[in-house]
Amino acid sequence: MMKYGKEILIGIVPVVIAFLAFIGLNVIPVVFMGLIAVALFMITRARTGGAAAVSAVDRKSKSRTPSYMTFEDIGGQDRAKNELKEALDFIIKHEDIKRLGIRPLKGILLEGPPGTGKTLMAKAAAHYTNSIFVAASGSEFVEMYVGVGASRVRDLFKDARNRAQKEGKDSAIVFIDEIDVIGGKRSGGQHKEYDQTLNQLLTEMDGIHTTDSPRVLIMAATNRKEMLDSALLRPGRFDRHITVDLPDRKGRMHILKLHAKNKPLEESVNLDKVADETFQFSGAQLESVMNEAAIYALRDGLEKISQQHLSLAVDKVMMGERSDREASREEKIRVAYHELGHAIAAELLKSGSVSQVALSPRGQALGYVRHNPQAEQYLYTKEFIEEKIMIALGGAVAEEMFYGGRSTGSRNDFEQALSMVKNMMDAGLTRLGIIDREMMTKEELMKENASIMEELTTRTRNLLEKHRRVFEQSLDILLREEVMSGEQFRALLKEKMSAVEELKGVSA
Repeated sequence: MMKYGKEILIGIVPVVIAFLAFIGLNVIPVVFMGLIAVALFMITRARTGGAAAVSAVDRKSKSRTPSYMTFEDIGGQDRAKNELKEALDFIIKHEDIKRLGIRPLKGILLEGPPGTGKTLMAKAAAHYTNSIFVAASGSEFVEMYVGVGASRVRDLFKDARNRAQKEGKDSAIVFIDEIDVIGGKRSGGQHKEYDQTLNQLLTEMDGIHTTDSPRVLIMAATNRKEMLDSALLRPGRFDRHITVDLPDRKGRMHILKLHAKNKPLEESVNLDKVADETFQFSGAQLESVMNEAAIYALRDGLEKISQQHLSLAVDKVMMGERSDREASREEKIRVAYHELGHAIAAELLKSGSVSQVALSPRGQALGYVRHNPQAEQYLYTKEFIEEKIMIALGGAVAEEMFYGGRSTGSRNDFEQALSMVKNMMDAGLTRLGIIDREMMTKEELMKENASIMEELTTRTRNLLEKHRRVFEQSLDILLREEVMSGEQFRALLKEKMSAVEELKGVSA
């Protein structure tokens, strides 16, 4: 009967109203009050019942124990994993820390760039401590109705405790991804819903009793720690801040080997070379490299993945898939001059750095220069940054040399150059010295920026003008073959430079 209650009610109500009208009663007030009652019911349900139902469904799906994940399954990040294990030992060895009078940690914040494995580390933490794992994303707590976000925070912690008790476990880990969505700095503005949600989260963290059973540990991940409210970051809430950074060469090698376990590789494949070529790649990008290499092998109808497939995969992840766009001959010539400008500047400033010059379109680029892997470097001098800027400006300067002007193809190059100039300013490597941007006017910063760019553009132009003949000789080869290897390019450059030196000797 209750199964069809809604349908029966919909059928009875019009009949009752019609009957009342038939016997002479004024049904307008009845209809009006009924509409008001239905509207109030729908609003209340949307704010409480509906939201709670959605929250319950989401929580049920999110709170399931994640697929088996250990710290050994996460490539690289040895320092971050060891630091996290040390923090998690407070849950495992609770009797020892109680004896020493140590206050257990309440929260652990994982910070770092996207794709570095923060969520994976949270899942591994649950298995490491044999804890219930309840996960949510910051966006789940943001609703148009005031109070729903705070209610969901309460439900999250309550669900973690209930599941731990039900499954007979001593601890639970509550993981909130992208916590900056709800944990941003409170400015006293109009975002009252965000503030209520954050306040409820702070209250729940204060109410965590780490000595009781089940013990609750909150973990969170963010790409933007600087945006979080200071009340969240203080000791007693997020006690540990662990940086999960981009992997170094050893970490990249570990990640590549993990993702190569289920893939057939040719015996000649050298993953060390791939690790060198993928400097500044995240774990997610490295996984994509191995996956794209397998897709290339499938396209070619081969049983095993070759080094060429891996090389193409690195290019695809870095710059995008090859495009079907067919440029006109005039465009190709301009692009060739542009890429040769980058290549010649790179080779003259950093000998042996060019791996390939290509005219084949990838992503939004009509051509590209691929560089050989360099030694990993984390500290940069003024001279190093200036050379990088000159290489970025080489394409635009080459266009000016042969066409008298630039094109929109230099846009990305200028963005890179301006970013490096900004880095120089912030590090005190310019004529302005050590500065605070907030104490400088926009005009002063723009003036110094323009001065640096103009000076480096002039230096780049003087450098490339001395090798104009290399452009002309390389252009024919590049247009004909569309790809020029680094060895071929260096041989041509050396030949032309030797010819110029001989010519100078004869003139003298």
